[in-house]
Amino acid sequence: MNSPSCPIPLPADSHAAPPPSHLGVPNTPLVDRRLTELDWLRVIAFGLLILYHVGMFYVSWDWHVKSPRPLVALESGMVWLNPWRMSLLFLIGGAALALMAERGQAGLLGLRSKRLLLPLIFGMIVIVPPQSYLEVVEKLHYSGSYLDFLSLYFQAYHGFCRDGHCLKLPTWNHLWFLPYLWVYSMVGLLALKASRWTTHAGWARLASGTRLLWVPWLLFALLRQHWMAQHPVTHDLVNDPYNHALSFSMFVLGMALFGHRDDRHGAWAAARQWRWLALGLAVAAQVGFTEWVAAYGESEIPQADLMALRSLSAARQWLPIVAALGWARQLLSHRDGPALRWLSMAVFPFYIVHQTVTVVSAHALAPLQWPLALEVSAVVAITALGCLLAAWLTMRLNWLRPWMGVAPRPAHGKPGSASARASARASARASA
Repeated sequence: MNSPSCPIPLPADSHAAPPPSHLGVPNTPLVDRRLTELDWLRVIAFGLLILYHVGMFYVSWDWHVKSPRPLVALESGMVWLNPWRMSLLFLIGGAALALMAERGQAGLLGLRSKRLLLPLIFGMIVIVPPQSYLEVVEKLHYSGSYLDFLSLYFQAYHGFCRDGHCLKLPTWNHLWFLPYLWVYSMVGLLALKASRWTTHAGWARLASGTRLLWVPWLLFALLRQHWMAQHPVTHDLVNDPYNHALSFSMFVLGMALFGHRDDRHGAWAAARQWRWLALGLAVAAQVGFTEWVAAYGESEIPQADLMALRSLSAARQWLPIVAALGWARQLLSHRDGPALRWLSMAVFPFYIVHQTVTVVSAHALAPLQWPLALEVSAVVAITALGCLLAAWLTMRLNWLRPWMGVAPRPAHGKPGSASARASARASARASA
């Protein structure tokens, strides 16, 4: 399924981690211990993604729908998230898959396919179409009804065009993450069947000393130098080479370095040890990048400076991830509880529905000309309520759970029962 999600463009205008024997509850087998730091990171990363997409309605960057009253000031905050927000999710996805494989879960290929592809299908049929409809209404002044648009949507109509760019229907928009993650999961699991490559001693050398800070950065800098300009990100599964090289590299690093409960390669310990340095360097890289670009204003940036800025952007991409991993290990390890288990399940429905709720609510509120602060607050609140409603319905309706990326309840599991609690724990693990 070849479905890029890019919108129609707008007109031009210092402590080591404790040894494994102390990392969990003593009476809990290692294979059953959860890396709660990874669960919390996943919840936080998706939360930031949701807020980021609310911001996309107001900034000057192209998106599916746009506010007539842009808030350009938001861009200075969003550029801090932009380089690493999706890369972190791919790394977490790789780590989560390795943890499931480490547990020896049977039928993992089929399980991951259901968990990722069913929500993708449901999303493309039910969740995403309102986004595309409002996009053509705003950008192309489409006057047909939503039902008229749906007829075109499911006929794979490609006639909504502007300036040589056409909206390919049906599309997956923000759900592009799911097919990419599915492909990487299949490759990773098949590779594990052929070889236990994630246990190779070479990964420990990558995590030793300060290598965790600079070796992946070097890889991402090379990718930016030689592939990014030639192969811009498209979110088209079969024609997105730079994005695949970047995202799959993050996924592999997650599987190999951070997907072991015993931290066999020492990557978690290294991230924890270097968390302050990684954070400081990440801030310096972001500030330096911003000031360097601003110094040129509207002037063309020389090639030599452009190469240096690409290397700096690779640091903006990787170092915040190391800092996030290190601080999560420091602050969020063993922070388990009902709230985390519920959020670990709910975050997938949040992800599936959030952008549609944002697009519809923002489009509806914009003509009312409320004070801008009130409008932004209302869009955030409506998006949050929509996400909570989707999660609540998903938990209540067993038939809906697989379509929203949540494991079904056991047939005889009542709320609060031991089987229901066990199912919640299994769903929280499997939803990673």
